[in-house]
Amino acid sequence: MTLKGKIVFVTGASAGIGAATALAFAAEGARLLLAARRADKLATIAKAALQRGAEAVHTISLDVRNRNAVAQAIAALPAEWTAIDVLVNNAGLSRGLEKLYQGNIDDWDEMIDTNVKGLLYVTRAVAPGMVERGRGHIINLGSIAGDMAYPNGAVYCASKAAERFISDGLRQDVLGTPIRVTSVDPGMVETEFSLVRFHGDQERAANVYKNIKPLVAEDVADAIVWAASRPDHVNIARVVLTPVQQANAFLVHRTA
Repeated sequence: MTLKGKIVFVTGASAGIGAATALAFAAEGARLLLAARRADKLATIAKAALQRGAEAVHTISLDVRNRNAVAQAIAALPAEWTAIDVLVNNAGLSRGLEKLYQGNIDDWDEMIDTNVKGLLYVTRAVAPGMVERGRGHIINLGSIAGDMAYPNGAVYCASKAAERFISDGLRQDVLGTPIRVTSVDPGMVETEFSLVRFHGDQERAANVYKNIKPLVAEDVADAIVWAASRPDHVNIARVVLTPVQQANAFLVHRTA
């Protein structure tokens, strides 16, 4: 399926996988609807997307955790941006790496509100239009952490397990319509992820990727665009990608 002229809505588009995904779709000539909390960084990505080949770009300053803000933002879209063809639910994060009984409850709330509830709010606002128009593709960003828990990461892993089951359930709910649903589940990706997880501790974040060649955001963006560009009758239910040095969420081989 050609992506040229298609309206692609990417949440969390100001950095990392979201920004890389926006630029990858831009190179395909898509029309980009980009949302994120950081308006200044979002503006930079929007400019880069136009330079990369996007047909047009419309930005929204949005926190997906705010249910009313999500509904209002979608309802207020200009008429020429309402017929969303591809939704990439990318907004998400991890906070903290502590034993469950020692965890920061504020961190838990932020992860669940963003990774689970935010995904639901955006999907609920966008999916009905897709069903009504008889076309659309919802791509959710999961993680191999959704397959198995790892020490000190119970809540983050649970949030990504929720994403996987929401994707599976949604795929069943839209059965009988042309709507496609995909979960893209990467392993270790070197972005701001660990810096955010460790609340800005750069040394601790850098150690996560020490002596390993991780994925980069562009690797994941490539998988997302690939899934979106399959023929209309083909649904890629799930894409799992990891660095060669990673077997699962728990096992990583580090070179000396």
